[in-house]
Amino acid sequence: MSRNRLLPFALLALLLVAAGGAAYWRFGRAIDVPVVQAAQGAIAVRVVGPGTVQARVPVTLSARLNSTVTQMKVDVGDAVHRGQWLATLDDRDLSARRGVVAGQQESLLRGIDGARAALVKAQADLDLARAKQRRDAELLAQGFVSQAVVDTSNSARDAAAAGVDAAKAALAAREADARALAQEARYSDAVLSYTRVEAPMDGIVVQRLAEIGNTVVPGTPLLKIVDPKTLWVATRVDESVVGRVRPGQVATIRLRSGEVLPGKVARISHQSDAATRELEVDVAFDAVPQRFAIDQEAEVGIAVGEDSGIVIPLAALTRDRTNRQGVLVVDGERTRFVPVETGAADSRQVLIRLGLTGGEAVVAVAAGVGVDQRVRPAARSEP
Repeated sequence: MSRNRLLPFALLALLLVAAGGAAYWRFGRAIDVPVVQAAQGAIAVRVVGPGTVQARVPVTLSARLNSTVTQMKVDVGDAVHRGQWLATLDDRDLSARRGVVAGQQESLLRGIDGARAALVKAQADLDLARAKQRRDAELLAQGFVSQAVVDTSNSARDAAAAGVDAAKAALAAREADARALAQEARYSDAVLSYTRVEAPMDGIVVQRLAEIGNTVVPGTPLLKIVDPKTLWVATRVDESVVGRVRPGQVATIRLRSGEVLPGKVARISHQSDAATRELEVDVAFDAVPQRFAIDQEAEVGIAVGEDSGIVIPLAALTRDRTNRQGVLVVDGERTRFVPVETGAADSRQVLIRLGLTGGEAVVAVAAGVGVDQRVRPAARSEP
């Protein structure tokens, strides 16, 4: 019975010893921690935003008439040059129509030649009638012919003059018909040229939108071409920071594949999205990427300058039990939690806007270190 009575006391004593040991381990034992001194510094500021790869000069080649695709000479990924023959549409009916116009032109040219010959003949008849009228007038004055003869000569001369006017009008009508038919021929040639689809610029085929045998109508897309020299990333930047972005600023472009490429800000939109309050910023590649895809996801980081102030290591940040952000300042031999407000940061350091004034000894790596922990600084250095 006496042993049973002593057992609870023994367990309590054991618990007290364990609690004391834990308290010593937690608060009494000093641990080595790296320490830095909060000091003035500067951090490069980057504006980061998601975007997609686009081309400043995308061209979609579409059909301009009702027809059927008979040839597709290029495929996705092919490099093309200006004027290259890319696709063909069925041109049999248009060629036949052009042949009809050519036949009409040939017939009309012969008609014009006939009208010119008729004009020459009418002019000759007029010259002859005028000469005869002059002779008859002279003979009338000498009394060798009657007035009736002269009247007949005058009528013949006037009729010949009217014949010249008629011949001129007929020739003018034929020439007008020839001009109208020439316009018809040019129109037929233009429509016929639409059956041969050519590249309007140097570029790369990124989409093939039609195949041989497809029936197309005006506006049906056939191919999409982009100029790789005009590639850029269209990214979205919040209104609150877009004011720091300027054309020509250096940027980095991280593609979805993981490839990181240099670039520069090429254009900043002046139209904000009413829903997201973001503006489009276009960042051009410094060099054409080896592999790319239109609408490929990317992330853009734009270097917009530096912010200066108190700088500490990023790893020095921690949170207390109420989830406040702060740092552990070494005060004597123990740590003290100090709430802070942060600013710009990079992969290594962070700017402190409020909470530190400079000169404080800050635990450089706060992970595993508690508040009111006895510490022994392992090193002191600038951040």
